[in-house]
Amino acid sequence: MDLSSLRYSKSHEWVLWDGTTATVGITDFAVSQLTDLVFVELPAPGTDVQAGQSCGEVESVKAVSDLNSPLDGTVTESNENLADELEKLSDSPFEEGWMFKLTPSDPAQIEELLDRAAYEKLCEDEAH
Repeated sequence: MDLSSLRYSKSHEWVLWDGTTATVGITDFAVSQLTDLVFVELPAPGTDVQAGQSCGEVESVKAVSDLNSPLDGTVTESNENLADELEKLSDSPFEEGWMFKLTPSDPAQIEELLDRAAYEKLCEDEAH
């Protein structure tokens, strides 16, 4: 996957926009910060989510982190395989480790998210 085609939130979610559906996951940076994942709770299809608001959780042996929606919209699908295959988040965070799909209520919000260069700078700043 071309990571420069994605958009990113400041809370480390990524968005792949195909023109109708936004696929959402957490970045490799987020996964590396969490380490040793033990549980994931995803929003159910039909759930209305708000940009910047928690819609699930990712739990590691170190901490529980909120999964935030990067966009306003309605969840259309959750990656149900992740509950039994958490390693996909570590092994393939941008492909098999996707978390949920949604139909945005305002697709223009995607333009407000970070591009890859801005996201890499955010990670650099947080790592220091």
